[in-house]
Amino acid sequence: MTAPEDGILDSPTPWVADHIRAYLETGGAEGHLYGRWPTLLLTTRGRRSGRLRRTALIYGRDRDRYLLVASNGGADRHPAWYLNLTETPAVSLQVAADRFAATARTATAEERPRLWEIMAELFPQYVEYQAGTARELPLVILAPGRSLEAGGQPR
Repeated sequence: MTAPEDGILDSPTPWVADHIRAYLETGGAEGHLYGRWPTLLLTTRGRRSGRLRRTALIYGRDRDRYLLVASNGGADRHPAWYLNLTETPAVSLQVAADRFAATARTATAEERPRLWEIMAELFPQYVEYQAGTARELPLVILAPGRSLEAGGQPR
């Protein structure tokens, strides 16, 4: 796990850490599109350590909200970033060059079908991931808050 000057711990997965580094170094010019999929950088507060942790994730849009699927590659356990944001829903995002605070929550049972369609169309592998695990893959809604440059703070 890398610890940049800002004290945020990046993903311990080497290819994800490389993706994050390129994203940061170029202000999102490299890394915002990963293949043909849009990605963002999500920073959460560790639920046990209290430290800030950053990862890169494919995202979708629903009006002014950002959508994530906590797929963990179809594993039978939730990814750490999802467990972190359920504990502390105040997160930070970088989408291309834009950095801002957001509030995260899991989509309700009523919201999920429509939002799942958005994400499954964007990244069809989510359907395969869901079929391969007994857990329901959480769909996360991120509602933007203030720009970090305008005084928003990662929490």
